[in-house]
Amino acid sequence: MSDKYLKFNSLSSAKKERVINAALKEFSKNGFKKASTNVITENANIAKGSLFTYFKSKKELFIFLVDYMMDISNQIIHKIDLKQTELFQRLKETGIIKYNVMKRFPQGFDFLKSLEHENSDDVKPELEERKNEILNHGLNKMYENIDWSKFRDDINLEKSMNIIQWFMLSLSEQQISRLESFKEIDNEILSEWDDYFDILKRCFYK
Repeated sequence: MSDKYLKFNSLSSAKKERVINAALKEFSKNGFKKASTNVITENANIAKGSLFTYFKSKKELFIFLVDYMMDISNQIIHKIDLKQTELFQRLKETGIIKYNVMKRFPQGFDFLKSLEHENSDDVKPELEERKNEILNHGLNKMYENIDWSKFRDDINLEKSMNIIQWFMLSLSEQQISRLESFKEIDNEILSEWDDYFDILKRCFYK
């Protein structure tokens, strides 16, 4: 991150993550305009005035979060094994990486998703600069080099992928509430994914 966040980056990892998670939650829930820095400092368990020693304004904090989560998303993308061409195995491997990110930042991907609907003029120019990368880059990379020939010929591929994506979002939401119960992703979670993927394969594959 930029040197202008030097004071924030000098904090302990635990304190930084408290601030980041509190801010992600508040902005995800209320959007930029209605988000309260008082709520953020309270949930982060820091003094009210200290937040603005790390960030000059609420806007700077917001843009920091955008760039921070985009950087994490890019790290996930770069870890994707493009040699794995089977869709559901690719989804599983990517899901494991995302799961471990969500343990640190449970609201992180909700925050990125909320940017699609963020319409505050205060942050719109900065979001426009990042829009294509936020909305398109990760998705395109996720499905790069997939073997689409496995899908049945009598179904619409685009609509099939919409259904699969809706399912993955729903499954992720269900499992977020269980994150605190696991230090690492375990066999129970992986087995659950495999069970669902087996059903989806029977629906969509030849």
